[in-house]
Amino acid sequence: MRDGELTLQRLKSENVVKVKLRVKSTKLSKIKESSLGYLFLAPSLLLFSLFLFYPLVKSVYLSFHLTDPRGRVAAFVGFDNFTTLFASELLWNSLKVTGLFTLMTVPAGIVLAIITAALTHIKLPGMRIFQFMFSMPLAMSVSTSAVIWLILFHPTLGVFNYLLSLVGISPIQWLPDPSIALLSISIMTVWMNFGFNYIIVLSGLQGIPDDLVESAKIDGAGPLTAFVRIVLPLLSPTLFFLSVISIIGAFQSFGQVHLLTKGGPAGSTEVLVYSIYKEAFVNYQYGTGSALALVLFAIVLLLTIIQFAFVEKKVHYQ
Repeated sequence: MRDGELTLQRLKSENVVKVKLRVKSTKLSKIKESSLGYLFLAPSLLLFSLFLFYPLVKSVYLSFHLTDPRGRVAAFVGFDNFTTLFASELLWNSLKVTGLFTLMTVPAGIVLAIITAALTHIKLPGMRIFQFMFSMPLAMSVSTSAVIWLILFHPTLGVFNYLLSLVGISPIQWLPDPSIALLSISIMTVWMNFGFNYIIVLSGLQGIPDDLVESAKIDGAGPLTAFVRIVLPLLSPTLFFLSVISIIGAFQSFGQVHLLTKGGPAGSTEVLVYSIYKEAFVNYQYGTGSALALVLFAIVLLLTIIQFAFVEKKVHYQ
């Protein structure tokens, strides 16, 4: 009897040891998997730290200091840079220009992408050619696009003024005129972003089942009614994503402004990012430039939060 109890106790102890060893090996394997995952993520984390986190921390630090032309910290001024910034006309003019630029580019770009994607989504011969053509602007760099549009906007040799002269309209000063310069850059930006917008909307349309549209047509709905009542609600997640990305991209626009007008004429195209560039790398006011960059970050963050808080409620997820 006693031998049986001893044998039972020995078996229990062996089982406990086995369970502990199994738990220990499981923990070791999880640690190894986690270590391997962090090892693969290390290059990305290093790049993010070097080009994202460090500049962000450095901008916060510089925004509370005055700097000399070499970028070296000269004195701690607290919130004086922000006070000076909000009291000057630099910020408010840049906000006005950036707001107008966003209103001119984002809705027009999304509507144009919806129309062209809907027309080329039809299964007809030759649609692949149009899809390729409409996607082409995505492959163009900002500098290349700027050179093309500089030629198009040329006051005497440009194609646009030539076409206007054919119908008896006098030439337009597309870029030198303060009243139309921002519109000209907005037209170029809509074209430049069109390839990306088109691909995103077309991908969203391809993810919508054709059976739903065909059922609506059987029930008597016309093509336009079926598109508005069925396709657009199902496309709303894609359009929501595109609107968020487009607004962020509009507030970060810099290349086309720098290459076409350099913020002029008379500050009519001086968007926020170009103001940051001019303040920091032209006027050598790194403290004020950093403060302006943080204001831009706060504005973009606030707009994104507002979109997720209010606009996302109207998004119909399947």
